Amino acid sequence: MNISLQRFINRLGHSFSDPRLLEQALTHRSFSANNNERLEFLGDAILDMVISEMLYQQFPTASEGDLSRLRAALVKGEALAEMARAIDLGDQLRLGSGELKSGGFRRDSILAGAYEAVIGAIFLDAGFATCQACLITWFESLLQNLSLADEHKDAKSRLQEYLQGRGESLPEYKLLAVSGEGHAQRFEVQCYLECQPGDYRGKASSRRKAEQAAAQIALHYLQKMK
Repeated sequence: MNISLQRFINRLGHSFSDPRLLEQALTHRSFSANNNERLEFLGDAILDMVISEMLYQQFPTASEGDLSRLRAALVKGEALAEMARAIDLGDQLRLGSGELKSGGFRRDSILAGAYEAVIGAIFLDAGFATCQACLITWFESLLQNLSLADEHKDAKSRLQEYLQGRGESLPEYKLLAVSGEGHAQRFEVQCYLECQPGDYRGKASSRRKAEQAAAQIALHYLQKMK
């Protein structure tokens, strides 16, 4: 196993008994007929169920509509793609030559789909309890600091409010690199925190999305450090 893949598995927090499931979860339909679409279907259902229960427990007085909106914000494609970027999932994707040339490993839809497929693969590899434990680990800090008033706020806004509430300096964002051409450009941005220096980097198809990804990573780290 190469170092990059082992680092990715470590970040997932699950070592597969059947590595073929992980391989399938990371295989796009452009690469092989034995791809991740069925696992994505399974992972999507499991994610919805686990997040629904977490929200139900976290917000005992919230209405059905409020819970649905919060869940939608957490599991929408862009949010899952940001989480996938945080663990460098795109570097592990198996894509056909066409998708590689067009920058498919950076596309939100492909990243989010693979993220859900990995969830499905963990479920098949180790059962619901293990899969649920992984999801709780991945999402717990996000839910702990979520409020009904925050359901429409983006990561940069939530990070700014988090820092302001603690009397800390506001974050700064620096564009580190731009690669690719035309529609396939990729932006890399770093978020700087005076209160907690660290390597909070986001990569995305636009500078705005890269800043959001970096802010999400920084916020997730701060919430874990509490």
